[in-house]
Amino acid sequence: MRNATELSVGSVNVSRETFEELRAYESLVCRWTPAINLVSKASVDDLWQRHIADSAQVFAATGAESAQSWVDLGSGGGFPGLVVAILAKELRPDLRVTLVESDLRKATFLRQAAQALSLSVTVHSVRIESLAPQNADVLSARALAPLSDLLTHAERHLRKGGIAVFPKGARFAAELDDARKLWAFDVDVQPSLSDSEAALLVIRNFHRHD
Repeated sequence: MRNATELSVGSVNVSRETFEELRAYESLVCRWTPAINLVSKASVDDLWQRHIADSAQVFAATGAESAQSWVDLGSGGGFPGLVVAILAKELRPDLRVTLVESDLRKATFLRQAAQALSLSVTVHSVRIESLAPQNADVLSARALAPLSDLLTHAERHLRKGGIAVFPKGARFAAELDDARKLWAFDVDVQPSLSDSEAALLVIRNFHRHD
């Protein structure tokens, strides 16, 4: 049952309780960042819009209401993975969220933040190349690698018919052109709400060229 008071985080309407959980997560990121560089110093003052609202847009972008599993690669400080988990706690309580982060310090942060916020997530502190196939319904990765490389990861970790969602910066069109040299795919390019030059790439039905 939804709470009476709803607030907006990017394009997602949430209860006051979820909004406050996101604020608590924001505080954790600010507290840990000086020690382990979860986000750049330049973006700390704009953490809510550049990272949290941006991650909320990733959560909303797939339209995959029936998804049961979401895997976030290179989770870093938890964008978008922990934001997805916080939103899912209210909006998609059956969604299983898995975070993959090879940096042990950041993986420790992810586990401690999840515990503090009572989130049921799995954290794998391994290199992506060593990760067993995940068979995910949704795969995300933010600021991790060129699109062509991300599709290689998606090929291994997405189930057939799964959805990949990748936030990309101003060079997203060039990355699409480069990826199409090796891959065929359907893509929904959604303008970023946090950066007028950026976009979310929602990719389906991808395969390598014969």
